[in-house]
Amino acid sequence: MDLNLLTGLDALLEHRSVQDAAAHLHLTPPAVSRILGRLRSVTGDPLLVRDGREMVPTERALAMRDEVRELVARAHAVLEPQAVVELASLRRTFVVRCHDALLTSLAPKLLAEFGAKAPLASLRLVSENPTVDRHTGLREIDLDVGSPPQESPAVITRVIGADEMVLVVRRGSTLDVPKPSLTAVAAATHIAVSRRGRALGPVDDQLAAHGLTRTVQATVATVAAALAVVAATDSVTILPARLRDPLPSTVRIRPLPFTLPSSEASVSWHRRHDNDDAHRWLRTLVERTLADSLR
Repeated sequence: MDLNLLTGLDALLEHRSVQDAAAHLHLTPPAVSRILGRLRSVTGDPLLVRDGREMVPTERALAMRDEVRELVARAHAVLEPQAVVELASLRRTFVVRCHDALLTSLAPKLLAEFGAKAPLASLRLVSENPTVDRHTGLREIDLDVGSPPQESPAVITRVIGADEMVLVVRRGSTLDVPKPSLTAVAAATHIAVSRRGRALGPVDDQLAAHGLTRTVQATVATVAAALAVVAATDSVTILPARLRDPLPSTVRIRPLPFTLPSSEASVSWHRRHDNDDAHRWLRTLVERTLADSLR
């Protein structure tokens, strides 16, 4: 179906003249005559019949006139440039997927400004799902905040900054010293944070380079759970220095005796959102809040 036929029919029903409809559409009269011929073929109705010097609409044409006008108006509205977003009256739900290590750090500041600027909009902060591919999942959400996902032409990613990794220990434990030794860290009982239940990672690679191994007593899905265990035991965990839940008063951070790759923090979105003004406001807000947390 050629939807341009609707525009032609609307002009013909309004002007009831091939010549006047052609001037309205910026087409030649023969071109509009061909449109009328196609419309008659599609509908099985003459639509406009000549009566002296005028063209008179048939009953079928009169019955469809209002609906044709509405369809043409709606089509034009869809294709018009997007209006400036009025945040104060914006009614929209945004979905932001956020790594657990970032959520508590970001949420208070983010929600405070979000609520002040867009009081009628809502924000759903969801955690990463280990069973869902992060690239595929970006089709269903507005923003992904965390480590950069796999590169894809359909995904835009901005790396906002990086955070060093540190050792988290209970106050007064044997590792609560200014510079824990490599052997002491290897000998400690570790709590690993992994939504996929992975116990081994870059820490083990660093220890192996020095002929050492560690004992991972448990893997937990969230940073909060790891901190709760460390606060109540002599176990340790390794987390980003700034992008983590607020530390319980019974724990503190200590430097690692080896270098781990910095934890990159980024904001990613599907390219289909790129020209959406409301989405642009949200991602700018999230990027600024994330950058503030990394300072």
